[in-house]
Amino acid sequence: MIDTLLVANRGEIACRVMRTAKAMGIRSVAVHSAIDASARHVREADVAVNLGGAKPAESYLLIDRIITAAKASGAQAIHPGYGFLSENAGFARAIEQAGLIFLGPPASAIEAMGSKSAAKSLMEAAGVPLVPGYHGEKQDLETFREAAARIGYPVLLKAAAGGGGKGMKVAESEAQLAETLESAQREAQSAFGDSRMLVEKYVLKPRHVEIQVFADQHGNCLYLNERDCSIQRRHQKVVEEAPAPGLSPELRRAMGEAAVKAAQAIGYVGAGTVEFLLDERGDFFFMEMNTRLQVEHPVTEAITGLDLVAWQIRVARGEPLPITQQQVPLNGHAIEVRLYAEDPDHDFLPATGTLGLYREASAGQGRRTDSGVAEDDSVSPFYDPMLGKLIAWGENREEARLRLLAMLDETLVGGVKTNLAFLRRILAHPAFAAGELDTGFIPRHQQQLLPAPSELPEAFWQVAADAWVQSETPWQRTDDTHSPWAARSGWRAGGAAEIELHLNCQGESRKVRASNQAHLQGEHLLADIDGSRQRLHAIRRGETLYLHWHGELHAITRFNPIAAAEASHAQQGGLSAPMNGSIVRVLVEPGQAVEAGTALVVLEAMKMEHSIRAPEAGTVKALYCREGEMVSEGAVLVELEP
Repeated sequence: MIDTLLVANRGEIACRVMRTAKAMGIRSVAVHSAIDASARHVREADVAVNLGGAKPAESYLLIDRIITAAKASGAQAIHPGYGFLSENAGFARAIEQAGLIFLGPPASAIEAMGSKSAAKSLMEAAGVPLVPGYHGEKQDLETFREAAARIGYPVLLKAAAGGGGKGMKVAESEAQLAETLESAQREAQSAFGDSRMLVEKYVLKPRHVEIQVFADQHGNCLYLNERDCSIQRRHQKVVEEAPAPGLSPELRRAMGEAAVKAAQAIGYVGAGTVEFLLDERGDFFFMEMNTRLQVEHPVTEAITGLDLVAWQIRVARGEPLPITQQQVPLNGHAIEVRLYAEDPDHDFLPATGTLGLYREASAGQGRRTDSGVAEDDSVSPFYDPMLGKLIAWGENREEARLRLLAMLDETLVGGVKTNLAFLRRILAHPAFAAGELDTGFIPRHQQQLLPAPSELPEAFWQVAADAWVQSETPWQRTDDTHSPWAARSGWRAGGAAEIELHLNCQGESRKVRASNQAHLQGEHLLADIDGSRQRLHAIRRGETLYLHWHGELHAITRFNPIAAAEASHAQQGGLSAPMNGSIVRVLVEPGQAVEAGTALVVLEAMKMEHSIRAPEAGTVKALYCREGEMVSEGAVLVELEP
């Protein structure tokens, strides 16, 4: 019996699991780090237990504390979500030994597929096609150099124990191999506590197609169709859809049966995903098996009408699968995008801060938003920067695509940079609309998807000024409620009404006069732009105005130019942290001469490494950081002199 469920995770997946638990009458228990004490998943749980700490290693990765929390709260079962401990065999085994139920596969199945190297060997024995590569135990540079030379460059280095793009890097040539291998090993060690790597041939123009499998404790196993996850950035999925465009029923069956065979070979139970590379000829190659619920499971739910979390709970209770393979539905088409707090204009660096504005798309048929945040929540540097997912279903792919575009237009996030406009450009791109998908989609269309930043046009500043003035809180004199001097209209005795503003947006400043040509109605601004009447989102939050312009939400503030001039100062020669994070490597020392492009410091934020490189040749004058130190965005790390 399961009447209380602890969710050993955070963010949108914790909220999503709790939603199904509540629908089934099951009490939900949240665990959280110290800095997540007021997070959305904590607010939505029936009970919350503080694990302490901030970093995952100090909180969400502490097995003993999570099991103690489960026992103290009366939970009989633990759902791991995805990431963190979800594919940790030791966690599954510890839960079982504590007399609790793990909503996932047996520890033996996690171990079998948890090591990519071991999984490759299993699949090879089962006759599943593999990409050429090295999956052995030797981990020295020379072994990888020999393997890469045999396979042929470019090669893909992958963490043997991980997933989600962490510890995964491409080496284009032998000259890049040593540095790339070291970086991938550090990233893997940080994310998974295991630095072991494997290397494979980097297949050009492949599609990433995965099969959702589900198995119960009675020997039944089936596949719930497939998902295409080819639109990726840094090996992390950005857009997912089901079914895969253009996949024939015969190929779907062949891939599905291969996935079921893989699951049965390791005694699998619960929800799992078998990932394949699919080339242009229709040949598919096993990549890995994720022994957990995937981020993109909602698109499968949308085309089948099933609740996969409910299935997980029922299977954990010992119930058989409710349908057979022949009864698996496939209705319509669904597309999902991942909403991240990141800056596409600066190499997608993770963004942190407070969500000064957060507005989800309106609910409706074929519309779904899975989120882990709300307005005024903080986005910290310690965890994955995903805020949520937008999912649209339609009778066909085009209907789903158009519906999702509309949802993106309605979704408003202010206070931190996001990838909303980037997602919209992907879905609106003619190649995506035509279903021309492969893992090189984003690099190939980068010019259209990531246009160079340009100055905001005069029309933007004009409507911003009108919106600013009209959104000001009315002020009234207590001694003369009808005084014209208290009005916000710019009224002047003996002259035309006029208001002059100094506004700032995205580092640009402009002096502009409000014209009252645009009119604010509630949270929408009606403005004539380029000969047409447009309706723009214009939402005021305190001293910030959020204006939606050409697919992006811009934060506008008013400033005092005199005070700004007095406060400005230049930091000569300083290289600063692009985000909050921790220093994992300091690669130089004072007095050292460096060339342009030399890596100086390696910063880790949100489980990913970012190298701070010399913009030009020079000498290191001073270091202002040390390994292991936490630094804030903008903190000067290294000072160079010519």
